[in-house]
Amino acid sequence: MDFLTLFLIYLCFVLTTVALLCICSGRKEGFLARSANGASQILSFIIPTQLQRVIQRALHRLFHTRSCLFVVLHIALQAAVYGEYTWEVFVYCWELQFHLLFLLLPYLLLAGNMGCFILCSRANPGVITKANHASLVKIYEYDGVLFQKGIVCPTCNMEKPARSKHCRFCSTCVHRFDHHCVWVNNCIGAFNAKYFFLYLFTLTAMAATIAVITAAFLIQVVLLSNMMHGSYVDDQGQERAVEILFLIQHLFLTFPRIVFMLGFVILLTLVLGAYCCFSLYLALTNQTSNEWYKSRRYGCSHHLTLQPHDRQVVYKNIYSRGVWMNLKEIFKPPSVLERKKKT
Repeated sequence: MDFLTLFLIYLCFVLTTVALLCICSGRKEGFLARSANGASQILSFIIPTQLQRVIQRALHRLFHTRSCLFVVLHIALQAAVYGEYTWEVFVYCWELQFHLLFLLLPYLLLAGNMGCFILCSRANPGVITKANHASLVKIYEYDGVLFQKGIVCPTCNMEKPARSKHCRFCSTCVHRFDHHCVWVNNCIGAFNAKYFFLYLFTLTAMAATIAVITAAFLIQVVLLSNMMHGSYVDDQGQERAVEILFLIQHLFLTFPRIVFMLGFVILLTLVLGAYCCFSLYLALTNQTSNEWYKSRRYGCSHHLTLQPHDRQVVYKNIYSRGVWMNLKEIFKPPSVLERKKKT
């Protein structure tokens, strides 16, 4: 069917784009990244050298330097989704007498999300400078596995405090470094982690709310038209009862932009929901994305290179202080004074 072909092309395009973003922004040790490197080596025999250099420069600037491109893309996607929701879904749902508060909920979430986005992108994530280095180095103790005392950052020329990391995008060391988020064009660290968590939660809620309202509208259209009890004549001239596949095709032909938007926000809800659950797990266990990744890496190697081979190192998260205190640390990062009171 023409509809299925078009829809599969659309789905493949979206999934391919998501996969490419994960590959290019992921780490070199990942399976997808290794596959991408292998594919690039094969393509190097086909693509001219000059074109390869241009592509490499573009990819380096896109994924390995601080850029506003993804912020612009983020705003453009939000504008496209909310434009479609406002001009079609909202109007149709209002005519079908949907509750006004239910229809306005995505706009309320958008306002909260934009506020968290601005705070997250503009706030200082915890940049370590010579002025605050002496105080930040006292907040967390070194665990001796992921973070060892005496390691100096070659770029910043300062000893790395525990739980810190140098960001290659921003060229600074960040206190309690989590990751660099290209969508807010800023590092996520101790002082803006709360804004990022709220930003991610509201973004997921926005996509889920629009998906629910849009799906409710399409279901209402089907119920009012009594289409499920009807029939249609296929290509062979035979009369058949309406099936789900025919129903989806009919809705796509009737409301093409709405169905496309619904598919996009459902996919977005699943991806963001999974990442939101992962971020909540990290918050509850007082881990950062950087620490989680490094602990998995050491778990695979079973020993550090600085340790004798016959001595295994068992990583234990010494920073977890219980669910409530872990959550409190996200929204109120500890200071040197609090650390002294505990000791």
